[in-house]
Amino acid sequence: MDADLQVTASHPLPHSCANPLRHLPEAPGFIPLLGHAILLFQRPGGEPHLRMMKATPNNGIILTRGFFHSDRLILTNPTALADVLVHRSYDFEKPPWARAFLRKFLGDGLLMTEGDEHKHHRKQIMPAFHFRHIKDLYSVFWAKSIEFCSSVKSSLSNNTSSVLEIGHYSTQVTLDIIGLAGLGRDIGSLRNSEDELIHNYEEILEPTTEKAVYFVLHLILPPWLIGILPWKLNTRVKVTTGNLKRICQEFVAEKKVKIKGLHMERPQDRDILSIMIRSNNFSDDNLVDQLLTFLAAGHETTSSALTWASYLLSTHPDIQSHLRLEIQEYIADPKTLSNPNFDVAHLLESMPYLNGVCNEVLRLFPTIPVTARVAVRDTVVAGQFIPKNTVVFVVPWAINRNPDLWGPDAEEFVPERWIDKETRRATMNGGADSNYSFLTFLHGPRSCIGERFARAELRALLTALVGNFEMQLSNPEERVVVGGTITSKPMNGMKLNLTPIDWGH
Repeated sequence: MDADLQVTASHPLPHSCANPLRHLPEAPGFIPLLGHAILLFQRPGGEPHLRMMKATPNNGIILTRGFFHSDRLILTNPTALADVLVHRSYDFEKPPWARAFLRKFLGDGLLMTEGDEHKHHRKQIMPAFHFRHIKDLYSVFWAKSIEFCSSVKSSLSNNTSSVLEIGHYSTQVTLDIIGLAGLGRDIGSLRNSEDELIHNYEEILEPTTEKAVYFVLHLILPPWLIGILPWKLNTRVKVTTGNLKRICQEFVAEKKVKIKGLHMERPQDRDILSIMIRSNNFSDDNLVDQLLTFLAAGHETTSSALTWASYLLSTHPDIQSHLRLEIQEYIADPKTLSNPNFDVAHLLESMPYLNGVCNEVLRLFPTIPVTARVAVRDTVVAGQFIPKNTVVFVVPWAINRNPDLWGPDAEEFVPERWIDKETRRATMNGGADSNYSFLTFLHGPRSCIGERFARAELRALLTALVGNFEMQLSNPEERVVVGGTITSKPMNGMKLNLTPIDWGH
């Protein structure tokens, strides 16, 4: 049964005096039978929610209507967000339609589990993301960042044009990095652009109108019905996800053989897969599911962020120049960072403008612009009674750009907001009053387990990219459209005109 129909069957229609949500402020744009659903399918994801937040005076919750008048709530302030994400996080789960859709691509990994199972799995996997381990990974991030830039330079030298689609290279390098951190092996995507893994992930994540329709249908129709439709995309999804599962099965089998042969894993082998295997808490099938999740989420977050960073810096050349000057000031010779005894983590984390740029990119372009939760029991949010089966939207795109939380320049690219005016050091909140004003990685028990990993990886990659190239949009007059179904990606890619810079010579 579809989530909208479930909600309607469990609760009275909105005009009923018995509906405990009837007094909440309702967003404009209601359409009979369709509610606000059509508006919420507009792209970029999260932008309609932002418009509703701006247009609807509220105390933390806005009422919208789904199909057949089902209640859908948008959370708008730190109090409401803290209740759903932290204080009562296990009162909410992913809606059935979201799990059904995501399970096709991610299996039943950490992102799909709920309740005690989620707590247990997260505890077992957490050592792979400890801050000391992330610090040790900086040398890997930097080595791959240099290889990434070398690959771009090689492509430029072999082409008659200086224009490249940076998103493809971003996917290659982040897959290589998550391969090393997640599997303990170099996948080698940068050296082989036809690699099967990158080909399958690009097939899944490339934003198209057809895939957007496919996603929307999962919100309306049961998965079994979509699966029997005579649609070529059904076949492509089945083949692609089957390929990814097979590849992950091979990775798991190889790693188990290696660990068995060593009898005792070497202390430095702290990749995610080794940690999960040594815990003896995961079946082979579950190891494959976890790997599907970490390969997808582990590369896409930073790949997306690096792509959008290149866009923002290309459209703000003054900020790009400012960042490059800081990079050259802190790193006279990039070879210094390749010294195994050099503290790369300390250096990159101490660069205020670099961190301001990274934070601002992550704020304006969160990888997941909208996520939904459904109440699994009666609960309370921001003092408002929330009946079981009510769907709530947590919208990083809208919260991160809300002028009530960030001021009148909320939608502008301003790295300086993350730098203290007196000390000139990086700040943690960007001038916002609450950490719940920044939702890119969410908060609480269901927050992104790889946040430190993604931030560190982005610092290294962006430093190498800006240090080695001057960037411009290949066609400044062309409007860049935000697309994607699961994540925010530029429709038609991100084509840049790249000019190599002589750095450190």
